[in-house]
Amino acid sequence: MGTTKISAAEWEVMRILWSMGRPMTSREIIEALAGNSEWQPKTIRTLINRLTDKGVLAREETGKVLHFRPTVAEADCIREESRTFLNRFFDGGLTPMLAHFLDNEEVSPEELDALRQLLDEKAGGAGR
Repeated sequence: MGTTKISAAEWEVMRILWSMGRPMTSREIIEALAGNSEWQPKTIRTLINRLTDKGVLAREETGKVLHFRPTVAEADCIREESRTFLNRFFDGGLTPMLAHFLDNEEVSPEELDALRQLLDEKAGGAGR
């Protein structure tokens, strides 16, 4: 994906395509977003065009019908957005980010246990 930035609105369009796992027409994308947003069809078409211009969507013509498919994997986009977030707000530091969220958000005992388990696995199974 490189340095292509996807806006929050564009991200919603991409989520639909990633979740469907198949090329979709603009009409199908519009219908899928109809229940989740108050966007007009023209707005959604604009978002599709922007994503195509950025190269994260590809157009495929089947007969007279245009289908759109992602050219990037969701996991790759999440990885890049995570790095951007971490660099922008925490100078790339994972520890300051985790400390911030632990200090400022409600964290359930179950979430703490899950975090401990992830950290233990990352550390090679070392004790708590």
